[in-house]
Amino acid sequence: MARFQVARVKVSWTSLLTLAHFTYLLVGATIFQILEREAESNSRNHFQLEKLNFLANYTCLDGPALEKFVEVILEAWEKGVNPSGNSTNPSNWDFSSSFFFAGTVVTTIGYGNLSPSTVSGQVFCVFYALCGIPLNLAFLKQLGKCLTIHLGRLERGMLSLVPHKRSVEVLAVSLFLITGSLLFLIIPPLLFSYVEGWSYGEGFYYAFISLSTIGFGDYVVGTDPDKQYISVYRSLAGVWIIFALAWLALILNMGARIMVHAIGLTHPGFKKQEEEEDVSSSKLEDGFGQTAIQSKI
Repeated sequence: MARFQVARVKVSWTSLLTLAHFTYLLVGATIFQILEREAESNSRNHFQLEKLNFLANYTCLDGPALEKFVEVILEAWEKGVNPSGNSTNPSNWDFSSSFFFAGTVVTTIGYGNLSPSTVSGQVFCVFYALCGIPLNLAFLKQLGKCLTIHLGRLERGMLSLVPHKRSVEVLAVSLFLITGSLLFLIIPPLLFSYVEGWSYGEGFYYAFISLSTIGFGDYVVGTDPDKQYISVYRSLAGVWIIFALAWLALILNMGARIMVHAIGLTHPGFKKQEEEEDVSSSKLEDGFGQTAIQSKI
């Protein structure tokens, strides 16, 4: 592997990325622990106190019976059944909800609030994901190319008005970023806040966590049993996720390229080594491809 000298210390591009990645994870873990551990402890203590108060008020129940009831509630929640409300709650497996779930599978969001409970459903989900994830990646890649083409057309149109290429590129990317942010990150949280009763911050949090495919499942649209949703609400949310994913992936790729370019300007050796490793990787992939073709022949 090619190496270069930075501040009299030999460092490889791969080693630097590995170090930066795990350092980032360690810093994140530390901050999350500081921010969330006390709140979790308070919630746990509050829950235990509520259980004791419940047992004190309803003496006909004993501890084991209450624990059994809590287990039933948790099991229902894990199977996608909201314990609050009654049996008239809307189904999690109507067409709109099923379409939304299919979208979370192929996009690898996987909120975790709903999953197949039957063996046949679980087996189908495995094969559906095996075929659907590559198809979704191919679709997002093609959609990203279309967005790039439109961005190029925007730049050419602006060049006819302003003959400064660098300024036009910056302006076109800025317009692309602002327009996409409005369509996919600014306006949707407003709608979610209105329909779901969330704050705008919660709606924005849900939007970004979904589009980044993190999908914690703490906020999911269309799951409140006390609200009446239109039948296509979750389907429209699934379509929004698909198109917004392509836009966000393009933005993240731009950000990664900008970071690599900035490092290349300050340390030219990094850029040179990355190009050498890309060439080596391409040759290796070509070699594997030729070997596979020869073996078939």
